[in-house]
Amino acid sequence: MSDDKSIEQFLAAGPFGVVGASTNRDKYGNKVLRAYQQKGLTAHPVNPRADEIEGQPVFRDVASLPDDVGALSIITPPAITEAVVDAALARGILNFWMQPGAESPAAIERAEAAGANVIAGGPCVLVVFGYRE
Repeated sequence: MSDDKSIEQFLAAGPFGVVGASTNRDKYGNKVLRAYQQKGLTAHPVNPRADEIEGQPVFRDVASLPDDVGALSIITPPAITEAVVDAALARGILNFWMQPGAESPAAIERAEAAGANVIAGGPCVLVVFGYRE
């Protein structure tokens, strides 16, 4: 599937989880959450060590996200990405946007084997959304 089609399918699957959301506004995990907010999209931050990010309550893990979440932006180290994808697949989440640096060949392989839509090694959500500080 082309990047455009994958992105279109991803965006149609929201609300979104932002796994690796950060309280630090200089980190990409925070900027990705703010990019969703700037677009007026519902996105839930996921971080095991924070209570609130950008005025939103934080979910500790993928398992605790609301049932209607259909897509995840992932901003984590590759080894964590693998666990995130496994937890998401167990919940039936089948849309993943692995931000540059979060990609894991094993996670991509497992997700695609499950029939998931995977965006990896391609455009960053910040660029696609036209994020601005």
